[in-house]
This record gives sequence, C-alpha cells and structure tokens, in this order.
Amino acid sequence: MTNQAEDTFEYTVVMNHEEQYSIWPSFKPLPLGWNAVGKTGPKSDCLEYIKEVWTDMTPASLRRRTAPVQ
Repeated sequence: MTNQAEDTFEYTVVMNHEEQYSIWPSFKPLPLGWNAVGKTGPKSDCLEYIKEVWTDMTPASLRRRTAPVQ
C-alpha cells in the first residue's frame, strides 16, 4: 500500500453526466462517461478544488426532477 505522503502523481479533476466529481491520474486515459473540467495538479490541490466547487452532491438528474416548476 502506498503512503499518501509519497503520492507524486499529477491528477485531473473529472466530472460525469450527473455532475459528480472525482480525480483521475493525468497519465491515464479518462474512463468512459467522465470529462476533464480543466483542473490538474497534485492530489491535495484537486481535492481542495472539488471541495470548493461541488457544493451539492445530489445527482443532476435528481435535482432536475425535484426542481420547482416555474
């Protein structure tokens, strides 16, 4: 098991169609259904970015179904 302090990989912040975020090693092809959002860097920077922008963890499809009708 790798100690988190030894992690020197660069990561990419990715988002899926439900507007859920994750990180992915930059050197690997993105998994199907995930798109880069433009943020790359060390794991800690990417996780901090996600913490700032992902304020509602409700999947997008559920938010659309429960949104008030205007």
